[in-house]
Amino acid sequence: MADDYLVRIGKLIRDARQHRGWTQTQLAEALGTSQSAVNRIERGNQNISLEMIARIGEALDSEIVSLGYAGPMHLRVVGGRRLSGSIDVKTSKNACVALLCGSLLNKGRTVLRRVARIEEVYRLLEVLNSIGVRTRWINEGTDLEIVPPARLDLDAMDADAARRTRSIIMFLGPLLHRMDRFRLPYAGGCDLGTRTIEPHMIALRRFGLDITATEGIYHAEVNRTSPERPIVLTERGDTVTENALLAAARNEGVTVIRNASSNYMVQDLCFFLEALGVRVDGIGTTTLTVHGTADIDVDVDYSPSEDPVEAMSLLAAAVVTESELTIRRVPVEFLEIELAVLEEMGLDHDRTEEYPADNGRTRLIDLTVRPSKLEAPIDKIHPMPFPGLNIDNVPFFAAIAASAQGQTLIHDWVYDNRAIYLTDLNRLGGRLQLLDPHRVLVEGPTRWRAAEMMCPPALRPAVVVLLAMMAAEGTSVLRNVYVINRGYEDLAERLNSVGAQIEIFRDI
Repeated sequence: MADDYLVRIGKLIRDARQHRGWTQTQLAEALGTSQSAVNRIERGNQNISLEMIARIGEALDSEIVSLGYAGPMHLRVVGGRRLSGSIDVKTSKNACVALLCGSLLNKGRTVLRRVARIEEVYRLLEVLNSIGVRTRWINEGTDLEIVPPARLDLDAMDADAARRTRSIIMFLGPLLHRMDRFRLPYAGGCDLGTRTIEPHMIALRRFGLDITATEGIYHAEVNRTSPERPIVLTERGDTVTENALLAAARNEGVTVIRNASSNYMVQDLCFFLEALGVRVDGIGTTTLTVHGTADIDVDVDYSPSEDPVEAMSLLAAAVVTESELTIRRVPVEFLEIELAVLEEMGLDHDRTEEYPADNGRTRLIDLTVRPSKLEAPIDKIHPMPFPGLNIDNVPFFAAIAASAQGQTLIHDWVYDNRAIYLTDLNRLGGRLQLLDPHRVLVEGPTRWRAAEMMCPPALRPAVVVLLAMMAAEGTSVLRNVYVINRGYEDLAERLNSVGAQIEIFRDI
């Protein structure tokens, strides 16, 4: 068997084991072999029989393709079914990736509770593992333990994994305190058009970071300095703010960051930094004052809060399928504008009293949504920085507006071409007119119809298509859903638990 096939098989087995939350030792015990043998298999350094592949697949309850090639994953959706019961919101994808990057600040042991088990997290773990950081799933695969080495080996970085996540750019803030010179692959992620990193560079230059880009690599040189005046971000972006926070955390002295994002993932990162011993004033506002410390060496245990965008996804699922569904652990302070708009459209819902998330700071509710006769909103739907309507929640209003009576204008001004992907709903019976690359006119109500189509290459529009398929009578097929797995943990299985009928399959 060719070496490249062995390496592919090894990566498949490693990913399946990590998804199950097992250690190499646990897999070895299930197979009746040694941990070192499992290690060799996962590294592609041991011949492996088809019988052993089958045994591993059975032990991990995962399909391991015999030729070592994991074909694209698809979804077969039997639509027209009503959802019922209750479903919990998972922890925030965007907070988890920020906290993984933030763990590089700490010389001690970091434990993150209920980490989102998604492809974006797995890619970052692959990068962290490749540079010497030890990570393992603990407490039956629920929590993640992170232990850094004395010195990072950036030359060994898994460049392929790094290029598959835009979150890798948030390595810049913590790494500038650890290395005088380093390289980082270009960031990837969703196909949302041109997304400049210049705001990151403007902020991080104030700490002495200088970047040149050649042939797909950022070359970084650091001549550390402390900002002498407040840093004014040229874009009130989430990752830009997080990078500035990560740089400021180990900058000895006081750093003021203005025009900062106050969004949910930024707040979670601030709470985490406080757990590391870094004082942050102004959390939840657009001016953050960071009292940094040059050395961080603590054992920290932190619980990120729930994901408001996933909560919006589940809310939209209930609306488009005309279902009564209770969505538990909803971070309401990051959905208040969305709920206010939906109330004006006629959404029938109840909410519980507020209660604290596990981080002790974020406000949660349980939300019950019932079938509603919705009317198109008078004003257009458009995002704004927090506390406005969340940028990532805009696409879900395309499916909701298609379920409402009348015309809704959606203005998705942030991204160059995300609005274009929303017109994929027309394949399922929608009536969406693209006015320009940022504006879509949605006509409702819609009689959804089944179809077979490719998954859009952007996360939120991809989920919107899936939700419309759930509402369409008949059987639909959504092909190549890797982008959904980037941001959602076991979404199909969890929707099935409340009444959906979604089958995961691969081509033979």
